[in-house]
Amino acid sequence: MVVAGLSFGVMGVFVKLASSQLSTAELVFYRCLAGLVGILLVMLPQGRGIRVPAGVLRLHLSRSVSGFLALMLYFHAIAHLPLPTAVTLNYTSPLFLALLVWAWQRKPLARRQLLLIVAGFAGVVVLLRPSLAAEQWLTGLIGLGSGLLASIAYLNVHELGRHGEPEWRTVFYFSLVCTVGAACWMLLQSRPLACPDLSGWLQVLGMGICATVAQLAMTRAYRKGKSLAVASLAYLTVVFSTVFGVLIWGDALPLASYAGMVLIVGCGIFSSDRRPAAR
Repeated sequence: MVVAGLSFGVMGVFVKLASSQLSTAELVFYRCLAGLVGILLVMLPQGRGIRVPAGVLRLHLSRSVSGFLALMLYFHAIAHLPLPTAVTLNYTSPLFLALLVWAWQRKPLARRQLLLIVAGFAGVVVLLRPSLAAEQWLTGLIGLGSGLLASIAYLNVHELGRHGEPEWRTVFYFSLVCTVGAACWMLLQSRPLACPDLSGWLQVLGMGICATVAQLAMTRAYRKGKSLAVASLAYLTVVFSTVFGVLIWGDALPLASYAGMVLIVGCGIFSSDRRPAAR
């Protein structure tokens, strides 16, 4: 999971660098096209089929569409906000996930869970208020929206697992929908398609490689490790992104912003603990 966190952080760096030449739709297209090619190279030699039972087709569609929209909003936030701010807003997904599980199961929230959710979103306000100019608030809300949509995608992934759907098929349909959706978005955008220079193509290549490595490492971590430990280490992406933001772009955020980031991360970690006796 440390490798995954580092890879996701480096991917964010490449996304931000490449955003000077490519639109958000183009970035998502190239990132997901690399994932689609990668999963096909794994599936085809092993003769794995892509047909799914009718009962889970809706779940695949919901997971893929919500994941695609989350990725679009996330890449837009990375392009227009300080890297640590954009990454932290995306990592509010465990807080939204706790609310979605509560709404899904129709069970009242425990006092501990409610306090964590309230404190976590208080951290969002603390993070955004001192660090964003008035014209950046909409982008901040877009970054927060990526966390909400990511939580919907995660909930659908969990449901697909309960129905016995293999991970590779879930990744395949997600990559397919994202690639097609981003391609359509590219054709509808007002600006002409960009043709990046050599440095831009290298950044796109780096983004694709880091995303693939991160997905593989994260999948293995969740399969082999303890869920709470893995979920906690996932927040290393916030740490790495903060370091990269300071070293590359000089993102010196106000002290209150870092306090908000710590609050969001802490509440996200503890809200991931599903044990009844967890403190």
